[in-house]
Order: sequence, then structure tokens, then C-alpha cells
Amino acid sequence: MKDLHALFRHSLAGLRMLVAATLLLGVVYPLVVTGIAQVAFPWRADGSLVTAAGTHTTDADKAVGSALLGQLVDDPGLFQPRPSAAGDGYDPLNSYGSNLGPESPDLIAAIKERKADIAEREGVDPAEVPADAVTASGSGLDPDISIQYADLQVTRVARANDLTEAQVRGLVADHTSARTLGVLGEPRVNVLELNIDVLRLAGRDAPPA
Repeated sequence: MKDLHALFRHSLAGLRMLVAATLLLGVVYPLVVTGIAQVAFPWRADGSLVTAAGTHTTDADKAVGSALLGQLVDDPGLFQPRPSAAGDGYDPLNSYGSNLGPESPDLIAAIKERKADIAEREGVDPAEVPADAVTASGSGLDPDISIQYADLQVTRVARANDLTEAQVRGLVADHTSARTLGVLGEPRVNVLELNIDVLRLAGRDAPPA
């Protein structure tokens, strides 16, 4: 009987700890963190949404995309993102990499084809096409491209929008971010924000998301 009583007490204590931990970590902590984020960083907390004017917004009805998520670009006169293996491309509900190794025949063939297509589109030698232009990111949702890939597209974008290359290069520079904390990753260019400014400078409307 004593053993049964002790087991009951221990089980009750464990249950109380479970309930307390669930309330603290599953309810109180998320609410506190969400509240702090909404007050201190509302734009980031709401998904880093961007309007057609290139401004930050917390209103999803006015957004054309997120600065944190890449998206397919149908307009051949705009900067193109890197390839995506997420669903049919940049599907946030199906974030995924290709899972193909560097020696995969399928990946090698895909890279060769992409490199040839980009070289023809940009009028350059295939050897000038950078790696990020022909490979998908691990998530398939990378919103950025390398400075090298952005530079490769400047001539085409400038010509398609009746802009000078100097104007377009200036926009690329404006939307170039340095390494995170000065050491992590590589300098990068946000495609969505860059294309919004290209359209603005060319007097064109940004497409809906």
C-alpha cells in the first residue's frame, strides 16, 4: 500500500510538472516572445513583407512578396532568381532541396543545361555563369543571388527596360547586403527588392505576388 501511495504521489508530481512546463513553454513563453517581436520588430515578425513600392509593410493585402522568400520571375526583362527545387519552384509549403549529390548524373546534366540556357540568355560564355545561377539552395526559397549573378544580368535588364547599365548597376549596389556579422556567408543581392526598383525606375508597375 505504501508503494502504491508513493507511486501516486510521484505520478501526481510529474503531472503537475508536465502541466506547468506546458503552460510556461507552450503558452506563456511564445506569447511573450511574440509580443516583444511585434513591438520591437513588427515588420520582421509579420514576415518581412514588401509592397510594390519597395516599402516594408505588415499588411499582407498590400504585399507583393517577402524579402525572406524567393519567388519565380516570369518577366524576362527582370533579374532572375536561382533555381528552386521547392515544389514547382519557390513553393513555401514545399520547402526542399534537390537532395542530389555532386556526382549525380541528373544534377550534372541539369547544371549543364541551365548553364547553357543562361549563357544564351545573357549573351556570355558558359564559363562566366556563377554556381548559384545553376544550383538550387537547400530550402529552395533563397531570396538572394550572388553579386556575380546579378552583374551577369545587368546588360539584359538595362536593355529590356530602356535604362543605362550604370543605372541598373547602381540599383544592384543599393540592394547588395554584406556578409552577416561581417564573416558569415557571401555578399548577396535581394531579387524581389531589386526588381521592384527596376520597375519603378523604368516607370512600370510591379506585378502582384
